[in-house]
Parts: sequence; C-alpha cells; structure tokens
Amino acid sequence: MKTDNLNEEAPGSINESSDIDTASIKAERTILNLSMAGCVLFIIAEVLCAVLTHSIAILIDCVYDGAQLIMVGPFLILVPLLYKPTTQKRPYGYAQVESLFILIKYLVLLAIEIILVKESIVTIIEGGNEVDSTFIGIFELCISATCLLMFILLKSRSKNVNTPAVKAELFIWKLDVLSTLGVSASFFVNALIGKTSLSWICAYVDPGIAIFMSVILAKEPIEMIIESGRNLILFAPKEELVKNIEKICRQKCSAYESEVTFIDIIKTGRMLWIEVYFDTNKEFIDVAKLKALDLELEQTLENEFGDVWLELIPDVEEFRNVEPAKKPGLRQDRIAYVESKEKKKSEKKRSGK
Repeated sequence: MKTDNLNEEAPGSINESSDIDTASIKAERTILNLSMAGCVLFIIAEVLCAVLTHSIAILIDCVYDGAQLIMVGPFLILVPLLYKPTTQKRPYGYAQVESLFILIKYLVLLAIEIILVKESIVTIIEGGNEVDSTFIGIFELCISATCLLMFILLKSRSKNVNTPAVKAELFIWKLDVLSTLGVSASFFVNALIGKTSLSWICAYVDPGIAIFMSVILAKEPIEMIIESGRNLILFAPKEELVKNIEKICRQKCSAYESEVTFIDIIKTGRMLWIEVYFDTNKEFIDVAKLKALDLELEQTLENEFGDVWLELIPDVEEFRNVEPAKKPGLRQDRIAYVESKEKKKSEKKRSGK
C-alpha cells in the first residue's frame, strides 16, 4: 500500500474518494452490522432471562455484550476513515485512531468485569444466590447454539476481510459459543447436585460461575490493552511477527541478489509500516529489478499480513567500526551487522592468502 501524493489537496489524497476501497469498507461494515444486530437480540434475551432468574452469571454476560454493542456503533463511523490513504498532515492515516479506539474499548470492558467480580464476591459473602439451574442451563444451551450459527455466518463473510475489528468480532462470537456452553453444562450439573446431600453448594454456583467467567473473559482485554498501548507509542510488534516478516524479506531480496541489512517495523492499528534496508554489493542498482522486487515483496506481505506500507531503501551509509556510545543515532543491529560483515571479509582475505 503506497502513498504517491502526500499533499493534502493533491490528487490521490484523502479528499478523493476514488482512493478508498469501497468494496472492503462495505464488506467490513456488513460484518459489523450483522454482529451488532445479533448482539442486540442476545442482549434482549439475556436481560429477560436475568430479570426472571436473578442470575448474576447471566447478568455478567448481558453487561459484557452490552459494552461490546456500545463500542461497535462508533466504530462503524470510523471504518471508512481507516481506508483513506496517508497524507502529509496524517503520515499514519487514521491507523492510530483505531489503536486508541481499541484501547478505550478494552479498558471499559476490563473495568466492567472488575466491578462484576466485586459484586459476585459480595453475593457469596452474603450467602449466595439461589436460581433455577435447569431453566438457565437450557437457556444457555440455546444461546450457545445460536452463537455458533452467528459465528459461522460471520466467518463465511469475512474470507476476504482481514482486519483487527473483524478478527475481534469473530473472536468474541467464538468465545461466546464456548463460554455459554460451559455455563450451560455447569448449571445442569448444579441442578443434579441440588438433588443430593451437597445441595447447600447450589447457592454459591451462580456467583462462582460469574467470577470464573469474568476471569476467563479478562484475558483478551488485558492482551489487547497491552498491544494497543504498544501500537500507540509505535513500539515494534510481537517478536514472532517480526521474525516472519524478516524471513519473507530476506528470501525475496536474496532472489534478486540483494542482502537485507536490517528492517524497521512499526504496527499501528491494522497497518504495518516496514522499511527494508538492503545491500546489493554492486556499484550500480538496477532500477527495473528494484521495482519488481518492491512489487513482489509488497504483494507477498499484504497477502500474509493484510495492510502493509513498504519501503525499500539502499543501505549506503558508512559507519564501520563505530561504537554505539560515540554515535547513539545508529541502531545497535546496524552496527552489529556491519561489524560482522567486515569480520567475514577479513577472514576471507586471510584464508585466501
């Protein structure tokens, strides 16, 4: 994904709608709209069930879904902006706005879960909460089956849409399938226990399940808060992602008789910004080959990782035998690479002699 015009008013800038991928926008918004509609129906059903049964576990699920719904609405407005190209005024486009939005979304969800865990603990201390376990078990089983159908529907529509927002929605529906199935099984077991001498436990099962669900559901918000925070301050992405990108870049450059010296990678929102520095060990660079390499590498990276901004940069800077302390502007991996390269050259000379 290249940006040819950085001027705010120039052709191809964000003011010109032809640069926006309308098909991708439509596909992503369709998925989010379907998810939101399904979420509304489930919230209505869960509110009715929570009122009838006074179940804290159902209430937690309802509040969690409600928070998700509240956050999906504003995101639908943000989606078209995420497809607009970068400009001089917005060198990262709206990608960081997406990271900020995701950070806020999961902070809200985590705060809600903490509050609900606190309420569940208070309920346990006060003697628990008696509920109709059989009714809730059947209700949760029906919800689980419906969530599975919704997940399959969204999955089939997202084959060509690989964005953080869509991935998050799919993850949430998959999590709903598993969590509601687990809750259903727990309440069926609780209904059986109620007919035994251990029936005194039943009053504590509902708030206990509520706490367990909150702890399990907290994993994703914590991970997304950390990742979004890293994206906002432009830290390098996860090590596994970096290694995969480096492997692809080195393979493609090697095929064009070029050697990667080092790679700078930044991830913000759904965008990956990749600068690949290379050395051809030749006096002249073949521009035609360079363009071919750029196109092939960019297409490969986009197919693998989604939205990518790629820049190939000939490494022409001389900084041999420089100590990091004396020249802090240079990255340590650059210095290490050059020192290693010089060492290999000197070893070849010795062996040649």
